[in-house]
Amino acid sequence: MDYNRTAKARLATRLAFFAAGFSMGCCAPFFPFVKENVSADKSQFGVLLLCLGIGAIIAMPITGILSAKRGSKPMVLLGGLSMVVLLPILVVVNSPIILALILFLFGAALGTLDVAMNVHGVEVEQIEKRSLMSNFHAQFSIGGLVGAALMTIFLSFGMPLLLSSIIASSITFFAMILTIKRLLIVNSVKQSKFMFPKGVVLLLAIFAAIIFLVEGAVVDWGALLIIDLELTPIKSAGVGYILFSIAMVIARLLGDKIIDIIGEFKVLILGVITTIFGILTILLSTLPLFALCGFMLIGLGVANLVPIFFSAAGRQKIMPAEIAIASVTTTGYAGILLGPVLIGYVAEVTTLSIAFSLLIPLVALTLISVSYTHLRAHETGR
Repeated sequence: MDYNRTAKARLATRLAFFAAGFSMGCCAPFFPFVKENVSADKSQFGVLLLCLGIGAIIAMPITGILSAKRGSKPMVLLGGLSMVVLLPILVVVNSPIILALILFLFGAALGTLDVAMNVHGVEVEQIEKRSLMSNFHAQFSIGGLVGAALMTIFLSFGMPLLLSSIIASSITFFAMILTIKRLLIVNSVKQSKFMFPKGVVLLLAIFAAIIFLVEGAVVDWGALLIIDLELTPIKSAGVGYILFSIAMVIARLLGDKIIDIIGEFKVLILGVITTIFGILTILLSTLPLFALCGFMLIGLGVANLVPIFFSAAGRQKIMPAEIAIASVTTTGYAGILLGPVLIGYVAEVTTLSIAFSLLIPLVALTLISVSYTHLRAHETGR
């Protein structure tokens, strides 16, 4: 196939993923200042951040319906450009109530872009008839790393918070503008009403929630686990997340080629096994260097699982692809929001190490379910 015909659409998808990751990455260095602006303590700011997740979860199924009805292009642009507008406002708000509203809207914009860009990615993937989703998700990871690093550098050199946010917003705006003439225009007449996930879509949604839960655990609790296990000094505790992120980017950049060579099923199995081995390495290794390598193994393991789930959701015929992708995304976000909270509760009652160890049977459930589903499909010739 001549892939040059879809090169523009492929680039547009990568830009959208990068913009989403970049905007979210910029927020991480901003949030401590945002917390000070509204004079919130840790628990209050945690509740405020929950508004971001609620906004995303509400927007996601709506985006799936509208993408099925109108195509993904207008929703990609709506989500991305809304983030451009909201990012500078986020850092100047000094009222908790208004901040809650802005975070809700920012979450809704992110949720809209997240679903729509995945729908668009599946559309491009289906036209080209090859694996592309891992590379698309790699752009999100790269965007997050670039955004966090760039804003951290700016703020470290004393650049005003508002100016830093305007620069971040401008970069996001430039990326989104480049997508306008490159995004696919897809006219859809598929069913466009709300549907609960069912059949294989329900399984994919549960799998996504589990893997997102693991990612959320590493992001929110990884540094504290490193401190508890005395793997590094407190000042270096963020190294686990850095290793996790780097490994994820590398794995996603290589993911599509690996999938084309050995197939999705083997990548899923290897990914789940590697993730479990990574968790065990962190918890059981007596050598700090080996234990830290466990974070890299988790990053390598989970990197290509969610992209495969999205591709599978786009191919199934039980539900409209757009609504199926929205279901998988929404459930995944529920996992990344609720999972770290549950881990915190278990850690309070027991230890953080025990809480992390409970991730292993959850991930193993994915391995068993994927293997069983694959076996059943093979036996029935599907």
